[in-house]
Amino acid sequence: MPAPDSKALQHAAAAERQAAEVDGVTPATAVRPVDVAGVVGAGTMGAGIAVALLDAGIPVRLVEVDQAALHRGVARIAGIYDAQVKKGKLDADERDRRLARLQPTLAFDELRDADLVIEAVFESLDVKRRVFETLDRAMKPGAILASNTSTLDLDALAAFTGRPSDVVGLHFFSPANVMRLLEVVRGRATSPEVLATALALARSLGKVAVVAGVCDGFIGNRMFEGYMKQACYLVEEGATPEQVDRAIEAFGFAMGPCRVADLVGHDVSFAIRERRRAERPGYRYSTLPDELVRRGRLGQKSAGGWYDYPEGPRHQVPSSAVDELIREHRAAIGLAPRRIDDEEIVDRLVYALTNEGARLLEQGIAARAGDIDVVYLTGYGFPRARGGPMYHADQIGLPVVLRRVREFARNPHGDPAFWTSAPLLERLAASGGRFCRGS
Repeated sequence: MPAPDSKALQHAAAAERQAAEVDGVTPATAVRPVDVAGVVGAGTMGAGIAVALLDAGIPVRLVEVDQAALHRGVARIAGIYDAQVKKGKLDADERDRRLARLQPTLAFDELRDADLVIEAVFESLDVKRRVFETLDRAMKPGAILASNTSTLDLDALAAFTGRPSDVVGLHFFSPANVMRLLEVVRGRATSPEVLATALALARSLGKVAVVAGVCDGFIGNRMFEGYMKQACYLVEEGATPEQVDRAIEAFGFAMGPCRVADLVGHDVSFAIRERRRAERPGYRYSTLPDELVRRGRLGQKSAGGWYDYPEGPRHQVPSSAVDELIREHRAAIGLAPRRIDDEEIVDRLVYALTNEGARLLEQGIAARAGDIDVVYLTGYGFPRARGGPMYHADQIGLPVVLRRVREFARNPHGDPAFWTSAPLLERLAASGGRFCRGS
């Protein structure tokens, strides 16, 4: 029981319980019934969300824009259940009962009896605007309009409707029917009733809900952007993709950043970076992953990203083409490679998370440090035996973390402005405080 791993696991369990305690939501807060749900978008994410709802016994109206896309979506859902039957996790009769609760449709009017609809369409404000305006017209009064957006401004989406108090973010993680985390995004106008209903839905789906405020990326992806940014800078400076992945996986992460990027798809992250470049003057990010996209290396989906996948998505191998691309890129930006050890890789990646997490706490995007840890333990593969990025920093010692952050700020290539130490980190390091009470 006194061992460090055990204490970290105790922290993780306690943090999950505390995440359910949300300001403004009490046991007396009304919870709206969710007897029928809708999902707009039948891609990979939409199909997974539909399965999660069907598994909980909730009938689902699945909406797509054309018959071919709808057919592919239904096939994805059936494929998920067929795989479960094949593995013995589900019998055929139960599969058929769950599929019978699915109603595919091309008509938004079929959502008129839904109590909640989750949109899972392309991550574009214009695309989502059209969906929310249509949902606002189609859905009954009191129905909840939810977005699965991972980065966009939920308040802007809510403003596209005449019912902003009924809008909430429900950010599922892929595969949505498997991953435990559900990031519940509370908009400026989201009512306590809607928030309480979202939390109750999460419990019925077997998810761990963490409430986040509105910002680009919310809790998880806002922190993850800096983590991925530093991974790319490390490769530019002299590390290889496989070294970066190997070092952080030895630390305990389920997958390293380059493997994750290949899994997600480089076209997806490229679109997000392009939006941020347009919205933020001076936005900095390595152009190396952009070069992967330009060469058609989109990740596992194209059998090549940071790695080659000659035998399928589970079998990555180092790529000589990527080695050559990296050499060309370093020459183009005038950067001579240097030796980078695993300790620097781990510290830069993990403390990038910690420092940004401290900013989220100060800004009120995250209610407590434990919520940040829950997000990373249940959604991003952070090693549970280390308790999460904020708890881990407490164990290392915040003065040590602050010293390393300041060291990284002196690296002219690693984006010194990114490494500006969070005021909360500075205050706690100076006072002997900790992010997590009792840690």
